[in-house]
Amino acid sequence: MTAIRVVLPAHLRNLAGVRGEVCVDVAGPLTQRAVLDAVEARFPVLGGTIRDRRTGRRRAFIRFYACEQDLSNEPPDAPLPEPVAAAIAAGAEPFLVVGAMAGG
Repeated sequence: MTAIRVVLPAHLRNLAGVRGEVCVDVAGPLTQRAVLDAVEARFPVLGGTIRDRRTGRRRAFIRFYACEQDLSNEPPDAPLPEPVAAAIAAGAEPFLVVGAMAGG
């Protein structure tokens, strides 16, 4: 298992009842799906808030980042890029779940 640091947007931290970043254990290859599965397993109340429960697709106003890279449009089962996976595995950089802004 690999300990992954995850930063959630304020509204999801409030819903989960946590402050600051969270740490989840991920087994197997480091992918977006594996990280999000671990987050939802640890905080079941977040199920359906980051990804659609039926399709598993990212919600429209949610974005994913790590090591200054936008990972939002990457396939959920694709391994994280080597520099990103290495940084996350070492715990140096968190996986960021960001609530996107819209409007003008």
